[in-house]
Amino acid sequence: MRSETRSYRTGDRDTVLDLTRDCATFVADEVDGLLHVFVPHATAGLAILETGAGSDDDLLAALDDLLPADDRWRHRHGSPGHGRAHVMPALVPPYASIPVLDGRLALGTWQSICLVDLNVDNPDREVRFSFLAG
Repeated sequence: MRSETRSYRTGDRDTVLDLTRDCATFVADEVDGLLHVFVPHATAGLAILETGAGSDDDLLAALDDLLPADDRWRHRHGSPGHGRAHVMPALVPPYASIPVLDGRLALGTWQSICLVDLNVDNPDREVRFSFLAG
C-alpha cells in the first residue's frame, strides 16, 4: 500500500473542500485498485457529492439544520456550537473508498470527493491518501 498525507486549510467557516483533483493526481500513475481517503480528525468528514451546482451549500445547510451551532451540546469547549462538529463524523464519516481503474478514479459524472469541516476553531486539516493495488 502506498500512502501520503496532505495538509489543507479550511478557514474560519463551515466548509466543503473539493479534493477530487488531488485524489486523481495521487492515483494517476497506478493500475487498478482502491483509493482510501481518511481524515484523522474528530471534527471533519468526507463526502462524495456533486459540487458547483449548489449541492455543497445544500449539504452545509442540511448539517446546520441537523446540527445547529448553538449551546445545546454537552461538548462545550471552543466556539459556540463546537460540539456539533464532534457529532458530524457520525453522519459524514471520516473516510471514503473509491475504485481506481487504470489510474483513474471510477467516480460518476458529477461526483466529487470532498472534505467537510464544521470546526471553525481549527482551520488546519490533514488528509491521508492510501492506494491499494488490486
